[in-house]
Amino acid sequence: MRALVTAVIYFGSFLGIGVIAKLTVSRFMRRRDVDLAEVQAQAGPRRGKRQVFLLGFWRNEGPD
Repeated sequence: MRALVTAVIYFGSFLGIGVIAKLTVSRFMRRRDVDLAEVQAQAGPRRGKRQVFLLGFWRNEGPD
């Protein structure tokens, strides 16, 4: 039982921080009327494709 309580506290804190961060970023972007495509466009036209690892998956990122 003690291990379960420790796991809930440990993983729950990470989950809580993640939810708060997501809400904060979405509120910030909504206030400034910006979406993800506009943020990615700021990287400029010379930015090439790259492969990134995000949340356990490899994906290609760059201009389509």
